[in-house]
Amino acid sequence: MTNKSGFFITFEGIEGCGKTTQLRLLKERLQSAGEEVVATREPGGCAIADKVRTILLDAENSAMTPCAELLLYAAARAQHVEEVITPALRRGGIVLCDRFTDATVAYQGHGRGLDLDLIERLNALATGGVAPHLTLLMDCPVEVGLSRARARIESSAGEREERFELESMRFHERVRSGYLSLAQRYPERFIVIDAGQGVAETAEAIALALSGRLPTRQAGADSPSS
Repeated sequence: MTNKSGFFITFEGIEGCGKTTQLRLLKERLQSAGEEVVATREPGGCAIADKVRTILLDAENSAMTPCAELLLYAAARAQHVEEVITPALRRGGIVLCDRFTDATVAYQGHGRGLDLDLIERLNALATGGVAPHLTLLMDCPVEVGLSRARARIESSAGEREERFELESMRFHERVRSGYLSLAQRYPERFIVIDAGQGVAETAEAIALALSGRLPTRQAGADSPSS
């Protein structure tokens, strides 16, 4: 058994903010420092949750009601936490997750207008109390993010996960405002990163922001920049 404590970092932000790329770069940086890193995503992260992801992100499911959407996210999260996140944290690993509970607050709460207290209760039920130690909010203007997201979708040969990208500009503005409200509410957990800059510059900003925030886990590897 390890005597290290697990550490949970989530990446959040609007569509096209670059969080997936930056999560991958941070994973590589931490692994090069000798850390055990588990990179995962929501919705998805395990076989059952990935099936729910297909339903949630398929643009053909435009008739999905906000309540059904919320419950599907909660169901996928419950499976993901139990199967992937909790075991990794118990092993003492660093878990990097592309979206988590804050996304539900931003998208289904602020974006869709669902009851925030209800969302908080569902999040607590689905996670069993598991919460991020740090959250990196990749913030950029909506028009910048959507432009990037649409370019990515058009260049992809895989499934067109674009149900949210097809939402109105006003919807995405509400989502961004929701994220920024969360960052103000939980300043001890959130780190807001300017994601409007280039990939390399953003990665360096993340490394600098995390310096001193990660627990000292082994000699010479107490920060992602070491």
